[in-house]
Amino acid sequence: MKNCISNKNINIIENKKFEGERPLFKSSNTNLINCEFAKGESALKFADNINTFNCKFSSKYLFWNDTNIHIQESQFEEGGRASIWYSDGIILEDTKVDTPKIFRDAKNIIIKNCFFNTNETLWDCKDITIKNSKFTGDYLLFHSKNILLDDFFLDGNYSFQHINNMTVKNAIINSKDAFWNSENITVYDSIIEGEYLGWYSKNLKFVNCKIIGTQPLCYIENLILENCEMINTDLAFEYSTLKADITTSIQSVKNPISGFIKAKNIEELILNDEKINFEELKIITE
Repeated sequence: MKNCISNKNINIIENKKFEGERPLFKSSNTNLINCEFAKGESALKFADNINTFNCKFSSKYLFWNDTNIHIQESQFEEGGRASIWYSDGIILEDTKVDTPKIFRDAKNIIIKNCFFNTNETLWDCKDITIKNSKFTGDYLLFHSKNILLDDFFLDGNYSFQHINNMTVKNAIINSKDAFWNSENITVYDSIIEGEYLGWYSKNLKFVNCKIIGTQPLCYIENLILENCEMINTDLAFEYSTLKADITTSIQSVKNPISGFIKAKNIEELILNDEKINFEELKIITE
């Protein structure tokens, strides 16, 4: 067991099953070990300084309006719902999550070595660090901000929409419509696969990345690509302002507004919008 609260003022609860409404309402300074939270609601609402180890959660609205919660080697089951809302200071480690809508309006969140199989996770949250974790499900991190993802895997659509200030490192992202309407995003050393990447965003940067999928990176203000590969990327960059250094050929490029594109080759270059001054665009190929 790691990092359980340890002093004489700590309440220790072991091997208990809780049901019904608010069984541990307003609990404080408590270690929960090998416990089960079955059918019921709001089990730990308005709690603070709670550490759980090897617990099973299948009830609803568990950690609402809480402060300083550390969850280790536990499981949030599919029957639960909306588990961690309006809370501050959440650490989730070595835990499996099958509960939908697990995080809302929470802040100061750390997730390590976890697996999530759920939709609509981490909405309207801020100050988030996720490391060595895997996610499946749609609409991840909607309308959230101040995010770090490192050693991260995602298989799910409509991810990272309407977010602000995010750094991504060493990730594999399989997602349709990722990074839409987002701002101040930097992605390093990652693979991003899925159509319509990054539309309507601002200050979007990729470094040492592989980008795969149709019609990527359109309608973006200040797009930067450094030492990136583009695979099966047709109709790229429409109405974007950009600085793009691409190490591969690009299938087709359509009507970027301004900036420069350096690539091994552009198989089809479409410049047919009469309202764009293409003198503000520089293209370099081998």
